[in-house]
Amino acid sequence: MPHSHDLRPTGWRVGADIGGTFTDVVALGPAGEVVPMKVPSTPSDYGAGVVAATTAVLSSAGARPEAVIAMLHGTTVATNAILEKNGVRTAVVTTRGFRDVLEIGRLRRPVLYDLSWSKPEPLAPRRYRYELDQRIMSDGRLDPPAGEEEVRALAARLRADEVGAVAVCLLNSYARPDEERRVAELLRAGLPGVYVTASVDVSPQLQEFERASTATVNAYVGPAVHGYLTRLETALRAERVSAPLLVMQSSGGLLDAASVAQRPVQIIESGPAAGVTAVQKFAELIGLSTVVAFDMGGTTAKASLIEHGEPFVSADYEVGGGMNVARGLSSGAGYPVRAPSIDIAEVGSGGGSIISVDAAGALHVGPASAGAHPGPACYGQGGELPTLTDANVALGYLSPQALAGGRVTIHPDLAAKALSAATERLGGDVPAAARGAYQVAVSSMTTAVKAVTSERGRDPREATMVAFGGAGPLYAAALARELGISTVIVPVHPGLFSSLGLLVADTERHELTPYRPEFAEVSALAGEFERLAAKVTAELGPDAAVDRLLDVRYRGQRFELRVRVPEGDFTDDLLAEVRARFHAEHERTYGRAGTDELVELVNLRVRGRLPTPVSIADVLSLPVAAGGGPATRECRFAETVSTPVVGRSDLSADPVDGPMVIEDMDATTLVPPGARVHRDQFGNIVITWSTP
Repeated sequence: MPHSHDLRPTGWRVGADIGGTFTDVVALGPAGEVVPMKVPSTPSDYGAGVVAATTAVLSSAGARPEAVIAMLHGTTVATNAILEKNGVRTAVVTTRGFRDVLEIGRLRRPVLYDLSWSKPEPLAPRRYRYELDQRIMSDGRLDPPAGEEEVRALAARLRADEVGAVAVCLLNSYARPDEERRVAELLRAGLPGVYVTASVDVSPQLQEFERASTATVNAYVGPAVHGYLTRLETALRAERVSAPLLVMQSSGGLLDAASVAQRPVQIIESGPAAGVTAVQKFAELIGLSTVVAFDMGGTTAKASLIEHGEPFVSADYEVGGGMNVARGLSSGAGYPVRAPSIDIAEVGSGGGSIISVDAAGALHVGPASAGAHPGPACYGQGGELPTLTDANVALGYLSPQALAGGRVTIHPDLAAKALSAATERLGGDVPAAARGAYQVAVSSMTTAVKAVTSERGRDPREATMVAFGGAGPLYAAALARELGISTVIVPVHPGLFSSLGLLVADTERHELTPYRPEFAEVSALAGEFERLAAKVTAELGPDAAVDRLLDVRYRGQRFELRVRVPEGDFTDDLLAEVRARFHAEHERTYGRAGTDELVELVNLRVRGRLPTPVSIADVLSLPVAAGGGPATRECRFAETVSTPVVGRSDLSADPVDGPMVIEDMDATTLVPPGARVHRDQFGNIVITWSTP
């Protein structure tokens, strides 16, 4: 069968990334033309914004819609369904006696001493959780199997209860997946039009709670994702864009829309993953070994660590809490998801984050956001609550006229008016209150960076920070200095960097098998890896590169570390090398290592990758817009300073002292006092200073 990733050598590739405030689109032409477009997002129908931005960028490029050969997309639709709790009515079908596994969960609290904290309500309320008189034993035996009449009767109950999605999560189904799939098929037959998920099709692993949670999340967001992708493809075809639609997965690889609709849990972190993918390719291009990718948009700020050319990819993470994390001290606040995901820590601090003062007089930033509509007060779209963007305008950091290449008009008087209420509560003047909000936001963002560095046993001071997103370059220098990071790089078109990541991402598929006792024989282990590799190769084609991975832990542990299996045939020596790599990674992460006798293999994984024909150098060869000539603005730091305002092209290879404001079409970079800045041979803005 033809594969959706088979791309002709000529034609346009379009990357479209949805953010909370802006939708970013970049088109790459057959002759290397790169055409960017940044427009406000359309929360009522995000797909409409994607289609409008796509047609606009093609028109600007003078390209015909029929010339598009790949439509690449990063979307927040799955995340929004969870955060806004607007998914469909979801039911869970499980083994008798296990109806409450979602509520029992794990004994984890993200805040130990907050007595007002409570666990999030399950996405499937208890009245929509149903039990079957069947049991799969831990060795895979059925005692008894699910009766067909019982399942058909349950389908009738579900139909009467008007559920829109069903997650089937039978006890020990990882040991007998065919039984759970049989139940799911019977329910599909009895519930036409209802989205049915079998847990073994999204997370065929041990640990009942995590598997049930993953399946429930998949079912909850499934109809929303399926409907969104269907409408988007239809709308694109109506505009004569009939190219294959590929969607960014949380793991950093693209996947065809039809497969995503079956397992939407794989795209929870779709948008953020695209940005990290761009930084990964960027770091490889300019020779950076350890990088903190810092992405700040209109709603959230995100951090990820790239080490030796590879981002950390976690087997599980949480979504729907105050901060999306893969593991660590902040876990327990959201819904666990077991799907490959780049380890991205996310906090609710973005350009649209609302500034507030509590009853005790403490200043807070986020996590609530003004979003795209009405947006920050300074946009003049009816917003009245103060946001970080309003604070940046009041501080003089942002242009008092317009943003996004003139597409967004700025009203400084409205920003000052919105901030006045907070100023009255705090005392002082508007710039002082705005500066306080800026510093609170920086403090919040350090939590995200530490979650992917310090909590992994990595020293952030050893990394270079690459800052992007519409607001990232405004905060990166202050954040890096807080963490002791000595160099910040702001690449070309930072506000569109996630869209650039879509253009350079590989197509990717993942397969997994839980470790079984028979895999103790090296030949059996090798045979299972060969089976998984053949499966992803059949999907991606013979040109796919295949990586073998093992999830490994010490006996008695609940969390495992992922270890890449070296190239070559499976032998005892190769397994010894796997154990050695695991010991080294465990000691680096946790400060200690055990012995070979304690090592347990948990999961076998295969990742298939079909390399993209586009390199990061292709999309970074963007012309640097000419500056508008030197100017100055009054900017508030510790004190008010008359600050030069320049364009990227006004910088040279010779470092100059800050403070300075550097304005691009899609982002503004702030160089604080005490820092130095220059432009390198790739057109990047490089900010440095000496650390203690």
